[in-house]
Amino acid sequence: MQDSPTVPNAAGRFGDFGGRYVPETLNPALDQLANEYAQAREDLGFHDHLNDLLQHYVGRPSPLYHAKRLSAECGGAQIFLKREDLNHTGAHKINNTLGQALLTQRMGKTRVIAETGAGQHGVATATACAHFGLPCVVYMGEEDIRRQAPNVYSMKLLGAEVRSVTSGSRTLRDAINEAMRDWMASVKDTHYILGSVVGPHPFPMIVRDFQSVIGRETIEQSNRQFQALPDVVVACVGGGSNAAGMFYPFIESSDVELIGVEAGGRSDQSGDHASPLTYGKPGVLHGSYSYVMQDEDGQTCDVHSISAGLDYPGVGPEHSYWKATERVRYDCCRDQDALQGFDALAKTEGILAAIETSHAVWVAMQIAKERPKEQRVVVCLSGRGDKDTAEIARLRGEDGSSGNGT
Repeated sequence: MQDSPTVPNAAGRFGDFGGRYVPETLNPALDQLANEYAQAREDLGFHDHLNDLLQHYVGRPSPLYHAKRLSAECGGAQIFLKREDLNHTGAHKINNTLGQALLTQRMGKTRVIAETGAGQHGVATATACAHFGLPCVVYMGEEDIRRQAPNVYSMKLLGAEVRSVTSGSRTLRDAINEAMRDWMASVKDTHYILGSVVGPHPFPMIVRDFQSVIGRETIEQSNRQFQALPDVVVACVGGGSNAAGMFYPFIESSDVELIGVEAGGRSDQSGDHASPLTYGKPGVLHGSYSYVMQDEDGQTCDVHSISAGLDYPGVGPEHSYWKATERVRYDCCRDQDALQGFDALAKTEGILAAIETSHAVWVAMQIAKERPKEQRVVVCLSGRGDKDTAEIARLRGEDGSSGNGT
């Protein structure tokens, strides 16, 4: 794991953003985590263990795939897909959960909790805990449990307890709230494997570092496959872990354009989208200072996205820093456009992408249409879409469970 040009300072700030806004009861656990992680970064044994897991358990490196038919349909730049969907458990989330599970053991903690929206982080946490023999509780909003039923069942099969959250909007924000409450009451023996680059310091740094394997591999693969870096790199942004992991190693490569794609939802009206970097303003949410969707009184707004993983009113503080410094450009993609991206990739390449990822696919397609054929656009294909097929069928008034009768 490399040092970043934007490593947070001692207070955990990326410029004006980040920090630690938590009850005093959590500070000792966060200090312990920060100290243990600082030691782990210098421990070759820790790196060797994690790298062995990433290679032989996760299946890394994930391929950098040239989507030739999708590129041809767009008629412009060449689109490449960083295939995180081919990882064990079907998404990028496993990169982080294995790293944090190793930290759990280093700290002598005996129990793990997590939150999940789309369910992929929950599955990845349950998987890591099963591998290491750690009991696991996953908090998930009732609405997300409904629209991500396959992942809920997978978590249970892996031995995790899934606790339904019925408060608020019953989505990711509320799951994080409940996980934080659990952690405050159980901090002595429990580690909270936070799933994105959000939350109090040192979580945004730790998750970013564990996910940066995505960008490092992409650089190596690009140089090997087409002897250059990509012209554009695109990733979807909810909390922002897959995007941070993809963008981070490219930050100092000023010739590479970096584009994060937020959930544009149904419209640009408050409550109809989940785009804090586009429409929000700085504030405190879940322990850090970053862009947040807020009302006139500073209260966190309800948000909407077709995708459970992007249905979040905040974003990681380093993304806010990258926005402020204009190193990364952040766009929006509406629900219906994301579905078009899903369909296009499925029908041209035979790949079902997660609805979250499909937001980035659609934006990459629009970029490719406007660029010359010799340019290259890389998309972080952050997860696979089999978890979303039933929900897509429901939204389209179709029966996603029926076959052709043979």
